Amino acid sequence: MALTWPVVLAVMLGALMHASWNAIVKSSVHKDMDLAVMHLMGSLLAVPLVAWFGWPDPKAWPYIAATVIIHIGYYTALVGAYQHGDLGLTYPLMRGLAPLLVALTATVTVGESLSALSWVGVACISTGVLVLGLSAHARAAPKAIGFALTNAVIIASYTVVDALGVRASGNAAQYIATLFLFAGWPFGLMMYARHGRKLLVYGKSRWASATGGAAASLLSYGIALWAMTRAPVATVAALRETSVLFAVLLGMWFLKESFTPRRVLGTLVIVAGVMALRMG
Repeated sequence: MALTWPVVLAVMLGALMHASWNAIVKSSVHKDMDLAVMHLMGSLLAVPLVAWFGWPDPKAWPYIAATVIIHIGYYTALVGAYQHGDLGLTYPLMRGLAPLLVALTATVTVGESLSALSWVGVACISTGVLVLGLSAHARAAPKAIGFALTNAVIIASYTVVDALGVRASGNAAQYIATLFLFAGWPFGLMMYARHGRKLLVYGKSRWASATGGAAASLLSYGIALWAMTRAPVATVAALRETSVLFAVLLGMWFLKESFTPRRVLGTLVIVAGVMALRMG
């Protein structure tokens, strides 16, 4: 399998959508309820997709069950990171370490090995996002750092599980539709147990943005899983973290975060990593 330009462009489009729905959650007042409503809407959007594409191969179901459980931890850690830290700090940390972890374990988990140049690309992208995320104010937000680092491990875990699952399924559309059909409910029910009818009232006021965020999340991850059937998992995982670039721009434009020289440097390192991945 090779990383072609159509796959590169598709994954980067997915990266933009991923950064967009994360910015929606970060900008909200009640981040836990916003994330719950968004992914419950994602479950509803998945209903006609499952009806259209059908169920995945039975061999994929253990992976779906595993990733649904893992996503509970992902949503919980994501809320904690955004409650205690800026998007420009937590998002790069979460997304930057995950592809490096995937690459380090790819030989054992998915039976893949990368070329030397691809390793340079993975290292550049991971280094670039850490340059974007780590700064002096990181020391003032230890809880945010803790949640972000925990989530990096969780992201790497579900990335590998879903890569194996979508390949076992043989059909990316069936797998992602089924995953989204079930993934939103456990966390949504947890938030309902915590907030009660307040969650329903909040959902009525946020349904439009939640639906847009859910669609972006579904399409973003669907593109990534599709790409993993056509290119090495570690390569796609690293390339997908160019979403950090878009998160920095969205943070600057909509959340009034500054675009510092440190962030310029991080951006250039990430671009170099993308080119190394493509040539590798």
